[in-house]
Amino acid sequence: MLNSYSSADKVLLAVDCIIFGFDEEGLKILLIKRDFEPEKGKWSLIGGFLKKEEVLDTAAIRILDRYTGLQDIYMEQLYAYSEINRDPVERTISVAYYALINIENHNKELTQNYHAQWFSVAQAPKLIFDHDSMVEHAIRRLRYRTSIKPVGFELLPEKFTMRQLLELYEAILSKELDKRNFISKINSLDILIKLEEKDMMSSRKGSYLYTFDKEKYDAKLLDNFVLNL
Repeated sequence: MLNSYSSADKVLLAVDCIIFGFDEEGLKILLIKRDFEPEKGKWSLIGGFLKKEEVLDTAAIRILDRYTGLQDIYMEQLYAYSEINRDPVERTISVAYYALINIENHNKELTQNYHAQWFSVAQAPKLIFDHDSMVEHAIRRLRYRTSIKPVGFELLPEKFTMRQLLELYEAILSKELDKRNFISKINSLDILIKLEEKDMMSSRKGSYLYTFDKEKYDAKLLDNFVLNL
C-alpha cells in the first residue's frame, strides 16, 4: 500500500476565489494584479495553494483574509478545474469558490490596504489562465441560485429600497424585469420588513426603505422554489 502512494503522481491544488459585489453601478467582481511570473502584472482572481493541514473551506477563508482582509462572508464552492495545461508552470488543479459581499461596507478597506480593485462584470479585463471561464461559470451559478434562493442579504446595505433590490436582480440576470411582477413575487416570499423610513434621495416623495427578515430569509434558503422572474 505504501508503495502505491509513493508511486502516485503528485499535483498542486489551488483555491481561487471569485468575489462578487454590488453598488449603484451594478454587479462587480474583485480582482488583483498578479505579482509573480508567469503572467506577472496581469489581472487575476484571488487565489493560493492548499496547505497539508487544511481542508478546502479553511484554505478559501485563509486566502480571502490574507489578500482582502474579508472575514465572515457568504462563500460557496463552485467547481474543480483540472485541465492538463491550465497552469504553464506545473500541473495544478484549482477548486473555485464564489463569494458575495456588500461593496459599501468593504470598499475603503479593500482598495486602500490590499490593492484589490473592483471591475464591472461586463467590462472586466481579460484574466490569466482559465480564470475567465471560472467567472463565467460563477455567474451562471449565481443566476441559477437567484431563481431558487433569495438573493440580496450579502450584497445590499442593511436598509435598501425596492428599486435597489430590483436593480440587483436585473444586474445578476442581465435583463430588465417587469417592476410590478417583481414586487409581487418578492413580497410573496415574505422575507422583507417595510420600514417607516424613506430614502429621500430617490424622489420628492421618497421611497420606503426595507430590510431583510433574517430568520425568514435563512429559512427560505432551505426551501425549494422557482421565482420565475
